[in-house]
Amino acid sequence: MTTHKLFLLSLGCSKNTVDSERLMAQAEASGIIFTETADEADTILINTCGFIEDAKEESIAETLAAIEKKSEGKVKQVYVMGCLTELYRRELQEEMAEVDGFFGTRELPEILAALGANYREELYDHRSRLTPPHYSYLKIAEGCNHTCSFCSIPTIRGRYRSQPTEQLLREAALLKGAGVRELNVIAQDISMFGYDTMGKTMLNDLVLRLSDMEFDWIRLLYAYPVNFPLEVIDTMRQRENICNYLDIPLQHCNDRILHSMNRRINKLETVRLIDTIREKNPDIRLRTTMIAGYPGETREEFEELLEFVETTRFDRLGCFPYCHEEHAPSFALEECISPEEKQGRVAELMEIQESVAEQNNRVFAGKTLKVLIDQIEEETAIGRTEYDAPEVDNECLLSIGDAAVTVGSFCQATISDTTAYELIGKVDR
Repeated sequence: MTTHKLFLLSLGCSKNTVDSERLMAQAEASGIIFTETADEADTILINTCGFIEDAKEESIAETLAAIEKKSEGKVKQVYVMGCLTELYRRELQEEMAEVDGFFGTRELPEILAALGANYREELYDHRSRLTPPHYSYLKIAEGCNHTCSFCSIPTIRGRYRSQPTEQLLREAALLKGAGVRELNVIAQDISMFGYDTMGKTMLNDLVLRLSDMEFDWIRLLYAYPVNFPLEVIDTMRQRENICNYLDIPLQHCNDRILHSMNRRINKLETVRLIDTIREKNPDIRLRTTMIAGYPGETREEFEELLEFVETTRFDRLGCFPYCHEEHAPSFALEECISPEEKQGRVAELMEIQESVAEQNNRVFAGKTLKVLIDQIEEETAIGRTEYDAPEVDNECLLSIGDAAVTVGSFCQATISDTTAYELIGKVDR
């Protein structure tokens, strides 16, 4: 049966968001209408996340809720796509027979056919965006060749495949034409871009060509620390529209843990890389992520991580408790740290990071900064500086006064106060 009104629930990361946006553009070209709520639709499609336990549980809960709507006759069909299907297709089919079809991360033509839509190759660059109009994501590669022990992404997404540069430029041009002012460059690992197609990194070349397109901001997210092309940091300093910002997930600093994680970098090399990046661009702000409670992590090894975070002084940092994922290589290791201990370690590390972030932010007090406005609530504009990615980083809370600002616009703002995760000030007239 062909669906005409479809509710799409897109869960998980920004890479998943791009997949959902591609599907929407293709489906709309075949006449399918997307609804704001499930109650308006005759079909529900869930793009699932399968990366960590919480994400899996959310995906399953949403699927069960959709099945309930189908059993009540409120919708006629339920489809499930994405990462969770890649990991558990057979189990899901057995446990959730009411779902009309399960599709993986590389089955866009097949799911469109099930929805009654046609896949059109000429529409590959097109996306119906789920982000606010003023920012978007450009996914420059699929998959991952790294074999980090804690991660199931290579199983879910396959081997690394760089997107052709010319195709990315066409896609970026469409986004620019649609009003996007901030372009966030993403992949499982942006450092590897081009290795599979050209035998060398092409990231700097791509960044330069995107910069030439005159986006206001270009932001780089998810750079693996091994083989990161340092010439990109030079380009960042030279080009005003490339944000002085880099997301470079490190996961740990202890040599034994890094070796077990199969990260292919040690502590000394990590410190040298960070020092080099900061020497090349003193204005850069670094975001990273850490994992606490990895199998066998001793108290001494965790305290080494605490000291590393305190001394390295990352501007933005997230920490996650280790998840024992059955599709990840580290599942073979004995898990000997309790969930409570893991959460305790996360809290301990984030307490140190909060103090670091609070001190780092004080440098902005009294300064005037360029801010992109994400939303307006009564007399307050909520925005971000070039040092803050959407949804995960600091916010600027700005009193508007009689200044003229709109969502998606840039303004100059004077910062009067700071906290660990907020800059407070006013929009300049």
